[in-house]
Amino acid sequence: MEHENGKKRVVISGIGAITPLAVGAEKSWKLMRQGASGINFVRNFDTSKMRTKIAGEVTDFRAADFMDSRFERRFDRSILLGLAAGRMALEDARLNIGEDSAGTTAVIMGNALGGRNLLEANLDRINSGGSKRVSPYFIAGTLGSIISGQMAISLGARGPNLTVNAACASGVQAMGTALNMIRSGECEQALAGGTEAGITRLTFLGYDSMKVTSAENEFPARASRPFDRERDGFVPSEGSAVLVLESLSSALKRNARIYAEISGFGATCDAYHVTAPDPEAKGPEICMQKAIKDAGLESQDIDCINAHGTATSINDIAETRAIKSVFGSRSTQIPITANKSMLGHMIGAAGAAESVFSVFSIRDGIIPPTINYHNPDKDCDLDYVPNASRKKDISCVLCNSFGFGGNNAALVFRRYDG
Repeated sequence: MEHENGKKRVVISGIGAITPLAVGAEKSWKLMRQGASGINFVRNFDTSKMRTKIAGEVTDFRAADFMDSRFERRFDRSILLGLAAGRMALEDARLNIGEDSAGTTAVIMGNALGGRNLLEANLDRINSGGSKRVSPYFIAGTLGSIISGQMAISLGARGPNLTVNAACASGVQAMGTALNMIRSGECEQALAGGTEAGITRLTFLGYDSMKVTSAENEFPARASRPFDRERDGFVPSEGSAVLVLESLSSALKRNARIYAEISGFGATCDAYHVTAPDPEAKGPEICMQKAIKDAGLESQDIDCINAHGTATSINDIAETRAIKSVFGSRSTQIPITANKSMLGHMIGAAGAAESVFSVFSIRDGIIPPTINYHNPDKDCDLDYVPNASRKKDISCVLCNSFGFGGNNAALVFRRYDG
């Protein structure tokens, strides 16, 4: 049935991801199921005088494995990571963007920090006296919006093209935008997700000033501790995740492998503070309710929650409070996983990566753990799947993503049963 609840059905047929755990979605998933951590000491710059000295860096990515070497010289790392994940997703979907489908294929990407690496490299070169001019590709190479444009150029997608910046909710907002574009008939397929590469000196100095990142530098793998009483901030990380979304009719027509259905999207704003969440958590609460309603479901239909789970004190409490408001007495029975305990916070790519692992949870019947959870917090008292993966038959996953500016976004993924 192509339509359900009066809406065109949209499915996921391709996945590509690059995370601090591994280059590749399946490789990352295997390590995540094992409770591995991608957090280590920063390698890219000197952190000796910084509060935070750790991050989730992608250490085994080679742009040359995915694209011509000229791209690496011209474009920021965030763009390179996004292009690589996009190509992996397209290959995984076995989707050929030809003349007949180019105009109906969209590219919708999320990005928050833009081209920080290339920007700071050019500033350093000028300030050191090494050069008095920047590359003619400097502007295009650092614009956050270029990721979707360059992906479309590389893949030949001539449909709608957009980069969404909703802070840490960017990836989920991008996927929700793509979902609604396909539903409306504006396009048939979309590459949607997020990319980020913000592990830079200036960005870390900014985080230090705000005191929002973890200072657990002695044991990096233990630093990201969502919902744990001893949590002391998020761990910055980088990476990308791209999913191929397409209408059910398109997927069936080309006999595509279908991972899952993406069936609900909700978005709200706290309208409260530029960085702090509303302690009443009404924005996330309404956001989750909208996503569930958009999917044509009730709260009791949700089998698992992939939490935003940043490991910052106020955010984790607010998310827990919102979950309790939405699910009531059932909130203690719903397993909740926080992927950031292993990945760190991929900022604009976080929600897209967590969407990938939500889909894999449905496919494999496995909920990955929230590692580093050892000290229960009286204000965070739900089932966070502590420290070890759990087998469970899963039909529906709610994936949360919240960000600076009060941006809230949530998606519902369902098992595809035909």
